Amino acid sequence: MAELYWLKRPIAHRGLHDAAKGIVENSASSVRAAMGAGLAVEVDLQCTLDHMPVVFHDATLDRLTSETGPVAARDAAALSRIPLRNSADYILSLPALLALVNGHVPLLLEVKSTWARDGKFEANIAKMLEAYPGPVAVMSFDPYSVAAFRQVAPLIPRGLVAERFDDPRCWSHLSVWQRLAMRNLLTSAIAWPHFIAYDIRALPALAPLIAWGLFGLPLITWTVRTKDERERALRYADAMIFEGIVP
Repeated sequence: MAELYWLKRPIAHRGLHDAAKGIVENSASSVRAAMGAGLAVEVDLQCTLDHMPVVFHDATLDRLTSETGPVAARDAAALSRIPLRNSADYILSLPALLALVNGHVPLLLEVKSTWARDGKFEANIAKMLEAYPGPVAVMSFDPYSVAAFRQVAPLIPRGLVAERFDDPRCWSHLSVWQRLAMRNLLTSAIAWPHFIAYDIRALPALAPLIAWGLFGLPLITWTVRTKDERERALRYADAMIFEGIVP
């Protein structure tokens, strides 16, 4: 894997969004705003009923649209017809996102894993990225999702996302031992990542700093929202995924 120099720059979290201006997170408008500022873009990919990726953070539609229910209960075509709340935008498909960015700025895709370990979602993403002309990387909390990309698209840079995993509302489906292994990046033995993305609230921490300093893996930190977090990111990471501040 070549040096990921293009990834070592400020990255706009879910695009450069501003709800007060009608620019909603993970929308075409937020991506255009980031591109206009010359920033790398990070977005989330959720899995649809037909195992296709759409650009959306939540597992349900309720917060960001006037619809309700799981994203995974509808196919990609139906989801692409749903407008985002308080916005002129609609839910983006991955092909629409790729056509919009078209290699003009680096693109970082956080894959919201289904935790199914069947590889269908990852294979569909990889196929869509085959002919993409610009710098792009994938990352996920799920080490098996990252490992799936190693199998189907070994040349696409892949990252392992981690944090403390101490919030039971988010991680109740994982055992104590699974969360411990993920916190300490022991799951790198499964994922074989090219880079690490670690929660700024947990830095400095031994495991990511070992991966960074000893093994030379680029370290990205998320999500930087304050001046203090920015200073910590500059000290302990190669790049920051930021929101609501000047990076």
